[in-house]
Amino acid sequence: MSKKFKTNSGGLVYSTDPNFQISNDDDAVETLAPAQQKLRIQLEKNHRGGKVVSVITGFVGSDADIEQLAKQLKNSCGTGGSAKDGEIIIQGDHRDKILALLQKWGYTNTKKAGG
Repeated sequence: MSKKFKTNSGGLVYSTDPNFQISNDDDAVETLAPAQQKLRIQLEKNHRGGKVVSVITGFVGSDADIEQLAKQLKNSCGTGGSAKDGEIIIQGDHRDKILALLQKWGYTNTKKAGG
């Protein structure tokens, strides 16, 4: 589909309701304070070509905030990673270092999960 045919109506083409109005459901997710975040750090190896990654789950907030936290963690650990689908993925086994950094930054309700 070319760009000129794309719409922001969520796929809606036609409505028979004369009072119908397209509403944007872009509810802005409010980022919780660091002390209220309930983060879990776990180690994963499945579906990653045998490589080990540290995955941080449970972050409640906007995409920009999770990207910023991921960037800080990647810089502090000196490794790569990404933030997608509400998870922060850091390459390598850095669970202890990530836990210490998050608690230092005020994420007090953070735990290592999965053994």
